[in-house]
Amino acid sequence: MDAFRYQALDAAGRTVAGVLQADTARQARAQLRAQGLLPSNVEAMGARVGAGRGWVRGLASAELSLLTRQLATLLESGLTMEQSLDALLGQAEQPRTREVLAGIKSEVTSGHSLSAALGAHAASFPEFYRALVQGGEQSGALPTVLQHLADYLDARQALRQKTGLALLYPLLVTGVALAVVLGLMVYVVPQVVQVFEQSRQELPLMTRLLIFSSEFLRAAWPWLLALLAGGLLGLRALLRRAGPRRRWSGWLLRLPWLGPLARGVDTARFAGTLAILVRGGVPLLPALESGARVMGNQVLREAVTRAMERVREGASLARALDETRLFPALLVHMVASGESSGRLGPMLERAAQLETRALERRLAIFLTLLEPLMILLMGSVVMMIVLAILLPIMEINQLVG
Repeated sequence: MDAFRYQALDAAGRTVAGVLQADTARQARAQLRAQGLLPSNVEAMGARVGAGRGWVRGLASAELSLLTRQLATLLESGLTMEQSLDALLGQAEQPRTREVLAGIKSEVTSGHSLSAALGAHAASFPEFYRALVQGGEQSGALPTVLQHLADYLDARQALRQKTGLALLYPLLVTGVALAVVLGLMVYVVPQVVQVFEQSRQELPLMTRLLIFSSEFLRAAWPWLLALLAGGLLGLRALLRRAGPRRRWSGWLLRLPWLGPLARGVDTARFAGTLAILVRGGVPLLPALESGARVMGNQVLREAVTRAMERVREGASLARALDETRLFPALLVHMVASGESSGRLGPMLERAAQLETRALERRLAIFLTLLEPLMILLMGSVVMMIVLAILLPIMEINQLVG
């Protein structure tokens, strides 16, 4: 059966829309008429359409975590994949969720694996999610992997919310300060300039620079916005290439404050992914391959690939990771302890938790230092503008006195 997206009119003349399962579009229309609906548009959804719409808008993080946990529970209860997807589809409330689930079910019933079906909705199911699902399918422990994955998504969402709340105050301060500076430069400075022009006195250098900056902003702000947007788009396109992306990743890791943050994010994600897969029964080499795919930093991803080669040659995972000189010593020691005690999965999970806590502490310190620095910077800019305006006024007062 295929998934069809429809629009129809009910008995009261209201437009309703949704997704249903049918063999053909004709059968889909017949189902709608049997429900008392008058179909106006019925089209096959399929993988391509689902992927296209998924690119526009994916599932929310909380909704993805809930679906993952529900799917894990249904599979653990003994239901087949198709029955589990039917149950999720029947209780889904959001049209977007029903659309995604219907597309996945259509792909699964056509003979594709769950990970392949998720690939048609890349916006809703990121790469690391599909990698973990693929690892669970290969090991036969998909319900266990999905349960651990739901826990991981919940923890990541909590960290993201905590970080977002911590960034809220600095962003508000920055926004207000920028608005004040732009208001001074665009509206206040031109008014003051007229007074200075009437006085016909020689203006101080700071005041002349302020007037020039104000006139430049008023005349060139559309071009500046276009330049900024073009620069961001160009940087994004450049980072899609392997060479520039690798150089960017290496430069990011060498930065004093952002480097440890970037390393901590990928380390926690790598350790958490390995913990889920190893505890789900996935062999170490496929687990390492999936762990490498979830890392955003290209240099760290290549380091995991080199570590895989050393493990394939017979070296221990701890030794292979230590030889890269890129992973925290804590992770290496925890992995070594897990390998020696035969409890690699729990030790990796513990390492992921410790790295996450260390990341939270780094973020807290970074944001604590960022707030006063931003206030000091914006205050200095406002002070320079005020001084540039007051200096000619003070000179006029001295001449009059």
